[in-house]
Amino acid sequence: MAGAIDYQKQMSEIVYINLPGPAEPEAGMSGGELLHGFLAGLHDAPDQKVRDFVNYLSLRWNVVYRFKGADASRRMPIG
Repeated sequence: MAGAIDYQKQMSEIVYINLPGPAEPEAGMSGGELLHGFLAGLHDAPDQKVRDFVNYLSLRWNVVYRFKGADASRRMPIG
């Protein structure tokens, strides 16, 4: 039986995807490197509807695109 107050633990981890990613898949890349390139490619999609959908999923799954280097803490909107 449920109590008077029901609660749900919210996901608090953030996944950062550093940009730029690999431009092309290469022999010997790990699965993580391939996924990194794939996700970076979605970020750079030429179609605005695709970028909007990627942004929606990113917000839902706590995924943040960011540039490597000095400005790594800056969140990257994709729209």
